Amino acid sequence: MAEIQSIELIVGLEIHVELATRTKMFTRVLSPAHPDAGEPAPNTLIDPVVLALPGALPVLNKAALEMAMLVGLALECEIAEFTKWDRKSYYYPDLPKSYQISQYDLPICFDGSFDLPAPTTDEPARIKQVGIIRAHLEEDTGKLLHELPGGERVEYSIVDFNRAGTPLLEIVTQPDFDNADDVVTFGQALRNICRFLEVSEGVMQRGHMRFEPNINTILTLDDGRIVKTPIVEIKNLNSFRALRGAIEYEFAEQPERWKRDGKEMGPGAKSTRGWDDVKGATVLQREKEDAHDYRYFPDPDLIPVVVDEAWREEVRSRLPELPHRRMKRYMDDYALTVKEAAALTDEREVCFFFERTVDVIRQKLESILPERAGKQAANMLLQYGAKRANEAGCLISELGISPEQVAGIVSLRDGDTIGSSAADELFGLLCESDEDAEQIAEKSNLLQVTDSGQLEAWVEQVIADPANAKAVEDVRGGKIAAIGRLVGGVMKLSGGAADAKAVREMLVAKLGS
Repeated sequence: MAEIQSIELIVGLEIHVELATRTKMFTRVLSPAHPDAGEPAPNTLIDPVVLALPGALPVLNKAALEMAMLVGLALECEIAEFTKWDRKSYYYPDLPKSYQISQYDLPICFDGSFDLPAPTTDEPARIKQVGIIRAHLEEDTGKLLHELPGGERVEYSIVDFNRAGTPLLEIVTQPDFDNADDVVTFGQALRNICRFLEVSEGVMQRGHMRFEPNINTILTLDDGRIVKTPIVEIKNLNSFRALRGAIEYEFAEQPERWKRDGKEMGPGAKSTRGWDDVKGATVLQREKEDAHDYRYFPDPDLIPVVVDEAWREEVRSRLPELPHRRMKRYMDDYALTVKEAAALTDEREVCFFFERTVDVIRQKLESILPERAGKQAANMLLQYGAKRANEAGCLISELGISPEQVAGIVSLRDGDTIGSSAADELFGLLCESDEDAEQIAEKSNLLQVTDSGQLEAWVEQVIADPANAKAVEDVRGGKIAAIGRLVGGVMKLSGGAADAKAVREMLVAKLGS
C-alpha cells in the first residue's frame, strides 16, 4: 500500500441553537430554553400539539422567526422573501409525531459569511472568512433518559418530552475549517453573538447550543494519488472541550481507519459517531442517512412565510454593534490587547458596563484622551474587578460597584491622589457602598500624603535607619535599583499613604543619584 505523505483536515459545522422564546415553536406551552422555565419536572411542558394528539394543529411563533432573522443578519445572511415548512420524516422514540417540522429547500437565512475573530492571544490578528450555507428553523425533539429522577439507573430508556417543540435554529457552515482551534473560536464567537442578541442563554450544559462537526481528511500518497476519507458527523457535542477533542481525534484516526478498511468518500460512506468523553474517542452510532431518506415534503398545516422589506429592515434595526466588532474597536480605539478586548466583550452586561465607565471617565476628566480613558477603565475592571467577580462567582457588572464609582477611582489615580494598592482596596470597599470614591477614600485613610514636610521626615528616617545602610550606599554609588528598598521603607512607615513617585524623586535628590 502506498504511504501517506501529507494529511489535510476539512471540517464543516452544524450548530443547533435553542432559541429563548417564551413559548415553543408551534404552541403556547412554556419553552424550556426560556430563562423563566427553571428546572421543570419531566413531561410537564407538554400539550396536545407537543404530543401530536389527533386534531392538534401547529401555529407559528413569530418571535422565533424574528430571532432567527437577527442571527442570520448578524452572520451577513440573505433573508428569504419566501420560506415554507417541511416535514422531515423518521421514527425515533423521542419524536412524538414521527416527523420533525423543519425547513428543507427554502430556509429563512442563507448565503452568509463570518470573519473569524483573532485568537485570544497577542499574536498578529488574521482574517479568515467562514461561509454560512444556511440557517433554518425547526422544532427540537424530546430527550431519552437512562436514569430516573434522582439519578437511579434503569435498564431501559425513558422519555421526557419537555424539550420537544422548542424552537431550534440550525446553522450550517461551509467546510472552511482546517484546524480545531478555528472551529472552537467560531463556536465561541457564535455563542457570544447569540447571547449578545438575547436569542439564547447559550448554556452548553443545558443543551442550548449543540455542535455537530462534519469531518474528513484529504490524504496525499507517495504515488501521487489523492484520497478523501469518508465524512464523519459527530453528534450532539455540548462543550468546546468535546468539540476540540472530537475533531483532533478524527484528524488522527481517519488516516489510520483508511489504512485498515480502504474506504473512501462516496455515496453511502458517510457515518454518524458519538463522542466518549471518558475514553477521548468517537464511537460509531449508525450509517448516516442522506436527505432523500427523510422523505421531506411540505407541511400541509402551516402556511408559508413572506418577509417583505419593511419587516426585514425593522428586525435589522434591532441589531446592536456585535461583540467581535466591539472587540476590534476596543483594540483600535483604546490600544487594548486581544486578550483584554476579548475579556470585555465575552459578556453583554460587562461590555455595556465597560463602555459606560469609559463615558463617565471622559465626562469627569475632560482633558483625558479617549485611548487613555479606555485603557484605564479596562485596567480597573480586569485587574481589580475580575478577581473579585471570580471569587464571588458573578459578573464584574454584578459586584455592586457602579461605572461612576469606577470612574471616581480612575480620577483619583490620574491626580496621584491614591496609589495602586489603595486603588485596589478602594475598589473592594466601593463594591459594598453607594458613596462616591473620594468620600470612601478619605474615610478609609487611603488618600496619598503629598505634603513635602511629612514626606521628607519619613525619607530622612529611612535613610538614617542602620538596616538600610547598604541600600543607601548602593544608591549613592549609582546602583539605582537599590532605591526600591528605600521607597518600600517609606511606604511602610506611612502605612501606604505616601506618594511613591514623590518619595522616589526626593530620595534621588537627597542621595545624589
